Amino acid sequence: MTTVDDAIVSSRRGKLSGTIIINLYKKYLLQQPTMRYIDIMMSLSNDTGIGLTAIKNTIQDYRQKGIVCSPNKKKTSDLSKNVIRRKIHEFWYRREIPTLNKVFIAINEDPCLPTLSRTGLHQVLENLNFELTKSQCIGALTEREDLVLWRRDFIRNIRLYRSEGRTIYYLDETWVNADECADEVRVDETVTSSRDAFLKGLSTGPTNPTDKGKRLMVVHIGSSNGFVEGGLLCIESRKHLAGYREEMDGDSFYDWFCGVLPLLDDNSIIVMDNASYHSVKLDPAPKITWKKHNIIQWLKDKNVVVDRKMVKLELMRKVKKIRTTDKYLIDEKAMESNKIVLRLPPYHLELNPTKLAFSVVKKYVKQNNTTLKLNDVRQLLIDGVKLVTPEMWDNFIKQTIKEEDKMWDLESISDEMLDALDQF
Repeated sequence: MTTVDDAIVSSRRGKLSGTIIINLYKKYLLQQPTMRYIDIMMSLSNDTGIGLTAIKNTIQDYRQKGIVCSPNKKKTSDLSKNVIRRKIHEFWYRREIPTLNKVFIAINEDPCLPTLSRTGLHQVLENLNFELTKSQCIGALTEREDLVLWRRDFIRNIRLYRSEGRTIYYLDETWVNADECADEVRVDETVTSSRDAFLKGLSTGPTNPTDKGKRLMVVHIGSSNGFVEGGLLCIESRKHLAGYREEMDGDSFYDWFCGVLPLLDDNSIIVMDNASYHSVKLDPAPKITWKKHNIIQWLKDKNVVVDRKMVKLELMRKVKKIRTTDKYLIDEKAMESNKIVLRLPPYHLELNPTKLAFSVVKKYVKQNNTTLKLNDVRQLLIDGVKLVTPEMWDNFIKQTIKEEDKMWDLESISDEMLDALDQF
């Protein structure tokens, strides 16, 4: 049976170091000496998932200066953010205070992560909800209160639901490029566990799909019983966007979700991340960007007296006085079917075993994709889904539970260490 570690290790792609880019470049020169320079650059970009500009700069530095530089990717992906967050957590697990300087060095020494300036690091940390906690003149990186409580509530709730014997489903989205195919440079033999894979930033494809060629957008849902029969959504990408999250919309996801609900066990739990299309509000409060007549209508629906001569700012002042409870469209739809939606904390990819299941599917596609045709890739995707057995899913979920248990102890460790500092 394929293990979690085999699935992740075999599916590594993207974020390759400058050394591997150069090695691939030399390989092209040896095997295809008549190939045009621009065609080599395009092929390298397609092979690695790294932008064409970064590829050109890396090759140019090597040809002109004889040095190998890691490509500096300007955009920090969700996967990279997940790895950065885990790096900070590792400091606490080692019972070492994670300071800004220590984290800055740790990130930039990791060839699997993009190079960050100190300004860039501050932006990423803010996005990840980290803040500096001063203790005895030491600035320790801790997570914001709302995120900590979100994570602890998530773990506490999912433990409760498991103890009640409810079926827990996990859903996620991914993509498959038509030119997804295997090669010999994407396996990291130093990886020994799924935890190690996450820390090294391994993924089941490029951090974001390339904008070259066609690709399939994929949505699926599964549990310890395996992928849900009839739950696969596989559609051709309509746009050349940087990632599937920019393409998926609330209506498409809602339609798929409503079709899946009858296939799930009664009184079950549905775990998903907090992507915007998962969180379309049932009755969203107006924003200043709304048209004035829409703001007025929203207020009238709440039985608020409105003077139509009011300007937007005056109307928005009335809006802010109304206490509203956020209700999400899909949450309400799930409740109608006696099911509960449970949302993951941001950038906690390792708490969703669907990521590991997708890695098996994408490995199969890459190993068997010989035509590079979208219809053939679609069939490979369908066949790959069938290979992910309930036993494999059960293994993936056990790995996820280990991550939950580890994270549950995180705040206790940081509290203890910060309290100890304050005693001096």
